[in-house]
Amino acid sequence: MTGGTHRPVLLKAVIAAINPRAQAIYVDGTFGGGGYSRGLLEAADCTVLGIDRDPEACARGATMAQEFDGRLSTIHGCFGDMDRLLASQEIFNVEGIMLDIGISSFQIDDPDRGFSFRFDGPLDMRMSLDGPTVADVVNDTEQNELADIIYKYGEERRSRRIARAIVEARSNAPIERTLELADIVRDCYPPAKPGSKSIDPATRTFQALRIFVNDELGELQRGLNAAESLLSAGGRLAVVSFHSLEDRIVKTFLRDRSGVAPRGSRHAPQYTSTTKPATFTELSRRAIRPDDTETTENPRARSARLRTAERTKAAAWSTNAGGSA
Repeated sequence: MTGGTHRPVLLKAVIAAINPRAQAIYVDGTFGGGGYSRGLLEAADCTVLGIDRDPEACARGATMAQEFDGRLSTIHGCFGDMDRLLASQEIFNVEGIMLDIGISSFQIDDPDRGFSFRFDGPLDMRMSLDGPTVADVVNDTEQNELADIIYKYGEERRSRRIARAIVEARSNAPIERTLELADIVRDCYPPAKPGSKSIDPATRTFQALRIFVNDELGELQRGLNAAESLLSAGGRLAVVSFHSLEDRIVKTFLRDRSGVAPRGSRHAPQYTSTTKPATFTELSRRAIRPDDTETTENPRARSARLRTAERTKAAAWSTNAGGSA
């Protein structure tokens, strides 16, 4: 296993948005390397519950907890189930929740996890280390469905061509390694021009397969619904996302829950929903982005967006998984 270096993105902005205070309880729903949890614990004499579906992340949390005299504990599970996970510990309200959507540096930098085509490794990409792998998906999924997955979750315009190439390749032998799949995808593109700085052609396909095999978008929607149920009035929500698909879900959820309907035109007035009381107030209408200094020091921060909101006193809307009410 290769060790990783975890650098939490937009850390100062996240801590400022959560605004931790002494004796309060906070949830780091995507514990990862523990960077945000550490930030919260160092900012106030509070308690943090770190949730992660990756057992390796929970093991790191158990080690880190020894530094904070009982103020940090980790829970193995999905953040989309955080309301039920906390209820099992008789915790029904918290003062703040932060979510960092996507993969951690530890996962990317470990070839054995198969998340990156920078290394040769098994085609795995499972955050929880159980269930079907990406190898299962690329070798067993019918061509049209595979193309749909690559298009929907990777926004890959060449999805049909890529799916066809995958099916042709697997007819000779199963596709089991990251570099093998990356080369199949790259062959669906013309050669890059000398000096080109465009992203690797395999990027969107790998993103799509990872999101699909981990049900990341469904998990995000469930997590937002769970956060709405858990947060006390005045509690804060901070969500960092890295792809337009994720950011769109967060943006739509907060606009819905803050009672702001989308504009049909930039010239049309905004109007608010009267069907249900707003459960959130957005702290900023615009997503917060990292500055040039942060993106220079941490290139993985380039595409990050932070959206923040404060919980109102209104009762939570429907928390049906996958829906916004």
